[in-house]
Amino acid sequence: MSAHKLSVRVYYEDTDFSGLVYHASYLRFMERGRTEMLRDLGLMQRDLALSDAANALFFVVRRMEIDFRQPAHMDDLLSIETRLEAIGGASLTMCQAVRRGDALLAGARVTVALVSGGRPQRLPAPVREKFERLLIG
Repeated sequence: MSAHKLSVRVYYEDTDFSGLVYHASYLRFMERGRTEMLRDLGLMQRDLALSDAANALFFVVRRMEIDFRQPAHMDDLLSIETRLEAIGGASLTMCQAVRRGDALLAGARVTVALVSGGRPQRLPAPVREKFERLLIG
C-alpha cells in the first residue's frame, strides 16, 4: 500500500526556544496526517462521533513509538507520510514518517483503537472494508 502524504509547513509556534521543532509538535503533525488519511477514505471523525449520541465512536491513540532522527526548523516544508500496517478487531496500526525532502526526521508506529463510552468497539463493517481496500490497494 502506498503512503498517504500531507504537506505541513513549520511555523514559529511549532518550535522551542532553540529554534528547533518541539518534540510534541511532531505528534500534532502525525495526528493531522492520520486525520487527513481518514478524510480521504471518506471517514469523517466528526460523523463517527455524532452519528449516534448514545454510541458515539472515537479513534483514540492506544500506543505510539517514535524515533526522532533529525531536527526540523521554522519554515521547513515537511511531508507527513501515513501507511496502514494492520487492521485488528477494534484497532488500526499505522507507520508514519516525517520527512524534509528525502531526509527522514522522525518515524512512528501508532496503534489507534475505536472506542465508545470508554470501551473498545469492533470496527463497523463499512469502516473495516474501507481500510481493507486501503491495505490491499
